[in-house]
Amino acid sequence: MSDLWQLPLFAKIYDLSQPLYIGMPHFPTHPPYLFSLNKQHGDYVMKNGASSASETITLGGHVGTHIDALNHFSCAGRLYGGEEVRQSPVGVEPHSVDSIAPILRRAVLLDVASVYGNSPLPDDFVIAPEDLDRALDAAAAEIRPGDIALIRTGWAQFWQDQRRYTTAGKGAHVAGPGPEEPGARWLSERKVFAAGSDTLAFERVPSATMPAHVHLLVESGIHIIENLNLEELARDAVREFLFLAAPLRFQGGTGSPIRPIALVYGNPATAASSASNDPAKK
Repeated sequence: MSDLWQLPLFAKIYDLSQPLYIGMPHFPTHPPYLFSLNKQHGDYVMKNGASSASETITLGGHVGTHIDALNHFSCAGRLYGGEEVRQSPVGVEPHSVDSIAPILRRAVLLDVASVYGNSPLPDDFVIAPEDLDRALDAAAAEIRPGDIALIRTGWAQFWQDQRRYTTAGKGAHVAGPGPEEPGARWLSERKVFAAGSDTLAFERVPSATMPAHVHLLVESGIHIIENLNLEELARDAVREFLFLAAPLRFQGGTGSPIRPIALVYGNPATAASSASNDPAKK
């Protein structure tokens, strides 16, 4: 299709990522996000008066909005498919994050928060299969094999409050709503490619065994996406959309930051504002 590039002009674009900044929420077992200018404007000035600036960034593969590779979790020394863990200081194989192809898939929003009045779910809320059923019914959609299922808890509203988002303000232990193994099995039964949410850990925490991670990553080969911002989708009552994201190709990596976007298609008459952003029209 020669004019395939025009398709985004007739879609509304939603940024599903959270901003990265020093002091942002992160799981305590992962390193924090650090940012520093290593070169500032004026350090070196060219003959024509021009100068440049650049930065040094340090963060873990599971910090910010990110995707878990299948090698992120193992059980009894085995990864997905019964593969034996092969690891060294430079990575874990197989199923490392660089093996995840760029993602372009249909996605469905399961807005569990709206099922319960649209306030953020309590930190001890377990998202059960019946909650996912209700959210799917409310979406008037279906989940097909290979889709991406994104669960909204409303916790993206707490992103700017590191203590609230990470521990629910109740101490040192990570806390937050999410599915346990039954909810994870609901997702795997639908053969999704990935499941994500707007929380730090995806599943209900604290948890001594992380059963949702084990079931999805190790037993089912389903990726997990965490720290999404699903608020704008919920505000506009978007339930089905095209999901785009690309993990960075960290060889041997167990996860990668991503900047996912949702494309919601309409007709040219209703997408005029998107078309106005076309650089070719300016």
